[in-house]
Amino acid sequence: MNLTVIGTGYVGLVTGTCLSDMGNNVTCVDIDELKVEKMKKGMVPIYEPNLEELFHKNIKGNRLRFTTNLEEAIKDSTVIFLALPTPQDQDGSADLSYVESVAHDLSKIIKNYKIIINKSTVPVGTSDIVREIISSQTSVDFDVVSNPEFLREGFAVKDFMEPQRIIIGSSSKRAKEVLTRLYKPFIDVKRPIIFMDERSSELTKYAANTFLATKITFMNEIANLCEIIGADVDKVRMGMGSDNRIGNRFLYPGIGYGGSCFPKDVNALVKSSDESNYDFKILKSVLDINVRQKKSLIPKLSEYYKNNLENKKVAIWGLAFKPNTDDIREAPAIDVINELLLRKVSISVYDPEAMLNMKRIYEGKIQFGSNAYGILENVDCLLICTEWSEFVSPDFEKVKSLMKEPVIFDGRNIFELDTMKKNGFHYESVGRKIVHRD
Repeated sequence: MNLTVIGTGYVGLVTGTCLSDMGNNVTCVDIDELKVEKMKKGMVPIYEPNLEELFHKNIKGNRLRFTTNLEEAIKDSTVIFLALPTPQDQDGSADLSYVESVAHDLSKIIKNYKIIINKSTVPVGTSDIVREIISSQTSVDFDVVSNPEFLREGFAVKDFMEPQRIIIGSSSKRAKEVLTRLYKPFIDVKRPIIFMDERSSELTKYAANTFLATKITFMNEIANLCEIIGADVDKVRMGMGSDNRIGNRFLYPGIGYGGSCFPKDVNALVKSSDESNYDFKILKSVLDINVRQKKSLIPKLSEYYKNNLENKKVAIWGLAFKPNTDDIREAPAIDVINELLLRKVSISVYDPEAMLNMKRIYEGKIQFGSNAYGILENVDCLLICTEWSEFVSPDFEKVKSLMKEPVIFDGRNIFELDTMKKNGFHYESVGRKIVHRD
């Protein structure tokens, strides 16, 4: 098929690249001329495992193209994906200005039947809004479909190629038939297409993400309670996760969730619920707790150093909101750094992929290292904010030899308590007992 993807962020670029790898001719559109020129030259604008290989393969095969010309891009395409930003507005709602603007543009240039797909996470009723905008300015036949993405950053290519399910919200038989053909290579008995109405599809994405955010937050609350009463959250987690009604995923405690999806989606669903006169109390609590949890390492540092953090030297491993991505949006590391800067702490940081993005915020305010060990020299303590695999099995003797004191505050529980005891560290994590140096 000939396809168009409007927007080349995480969702759009992964969608376009993966669909082209199935033999489709895909044209990706973006208004950023410099970004488009770089992609034409084979430069991938985001870090995502396995994406670069597919990107180059399909550009070389002439199945993946890039342009800033919307009219040219949609001319021969039946299916148009809207993979546009829906940033959080000041009141917490999702900003639909990009979606609405493109809908207006499409209404003026479509000449024949098109299936217009909302791929981004959008509030309930967005399909109706897009349909109304386009139908008010054209008599050409078209369908608007909700087809939300369920891509995890760091696993986006795998999630697209091997989806657990594909949700299609549409009342159009014609659109359903076309999309069934398009997605046939990706589905089987265990990976079905689930058809529903547009509004249910739009809510399904919000319901899934906010439930996972709630599950994470609940586990963080359990971890906080464990610290008070002397229980071990790892053992509690294993006991809970062995119940197949609960499962063991998203039960790992830490310093809160971040990223481009969970924070924005929880806020958006709370806002739309308020607008519908429904008080979504659970999600409001999730928001409040996550704000507190992101800063939960700070009181531990403060207590250890007897409320005197000024002029301390702190190293931080991990800046991205999760491993295997360079995305720092809503990353807990930002909250940690901001709090430490307020307390006049000297900070050195390292992350395998997110350094450039973080430099745009903190250049000149903190020190950036070139590797994990390099930032440890003469620091008072180490904080771990992202569970990158390269941090999991360090040379503990080397770490100790570089640091002023062997003190680690671990926001992701990447080390075993016995290991830290054996290696002579003062070690504080989330929901587990403090390991004291002998």
